[in-house]
Amino acid sequence: MRADAARNRALLLEVALDAFTHEKDVTLGAIAKKAGVGIGTLYRHFPTREALIEAVYRAELEKLCDLSPLADLPAEQALRAWMDSFIAYIATKRDLKDALQAVIASGVNPFEHSRAKLVGALTELLEPLGATSEPADVVAMLVAVAQNDDPGQAGRMLDLVMDGIRFGAARTARPAPAPR
Repeated sequence: MRADAARNRALLLEVALDAFTHEKDVTLGAIAKKAGVGIGTLYRHFPTREALIEAVYRAELEKLCDLSPLADLPAEQALRAWMDSFIAYIATKRDLKDALQAVIASGVNPFEHSRAKLVGALTELLEPLGATSEPADVVAMLVAVAQNDDPGQAGRMLDLVMDGIRFGAARTARPAPAPR
């Protein structure tokens, strides 16, 4: 893909994310105009509204699962930063709910590979800690935390999740006491 085409695609996804999460009945023409491209450019990248919505969802998932921005952080900080990003990702997914319903109604399952990607990213983050937690279990807990509308409480709940992960890692790191 040419650099200008890639830039236009990325800009369309960014504008569409904002539009689909903040405006109920936004038109594709309005998205193209806000992105500073013609409607033909939008349709070249995304032939249908559903294709654009699915691409927005998948782009957000890819951003979350791209661990390279966390590479320079210590393992615990990287995990916690990812958990905070996960909570924001779920909020975005919730904001995209109506738009995603249209994608699902068209016969496409945008969530088909989501769980595997999330578990894969989390596995990479847990490994350096020596954590024994099942990544799928941690994802389930994070989904539950994300349902909370109180950011302070959600933060405290994430602290509890981190404490549990640390405890499990510490338990396996030291040898079990000898039986008496």
